[in-house]
Amino acid sequence: MFNLKAVVVALVVGFSGTVSMAAVAAEKIAVIDITRAMFSSNMAQARLKEAETGADFVALRAKYESSTADLQSLAKEAESKRMTWSQEQALAHQKKMEYAKADAELAGRKIQAEQQQVQQKIMQEVGPTAQAALQEVVAEEGVTILLKRESTLLYSPESDLTAKVADRLNKKSQ
Repeated sequence: MFNLKAVVVALVVGFSGTVSMAAVAAEKIAVIDITRAMFSSNMAQARLKEAETGADFVALRAKYESSTADLQSLAKEAESKRMTWSQEQALAHQKKMEYAKADAELAGRKIQAEQQQVQQKIMQEVGPTAQAALQEVVAEEGVTILLKRESTLLYSPESDLTAKVADRLNKKSQ
């Protein structure tokens, strides 16, 4: 009697597991990196290039590169002449190096802030069109479950919709 119950339970559990596996197999699962799709689009690339060639951004980058070069030059000078300097000369040189480092760091932070601002503008501008493109591709592909690519451990390249959405986005923005 006990063995008959065990067999019945095993059959029911096995059958329900088979049904749930069949249901999962009927689902089409895909992954997407929507941010990459948006920033791969021609429109986003044009906006990024436009921002990077703007006068303000070019000036910031020049300031950063100049300050970095000054810092490197001061470091080389200190390395070669440190032993011959008086304490006052060493302190004055250290102060120059700190100012150059602060200038470089400030310019770097300004560049990052400008880049983030441009990225936010692009996401606001491209976002609605990207969502529409994504919905169209998902419908065409018959996708029933869509996952973020960065939160997926393993996926096949065929299940990645990023490039297809970027292409659709390019077609929509022409």
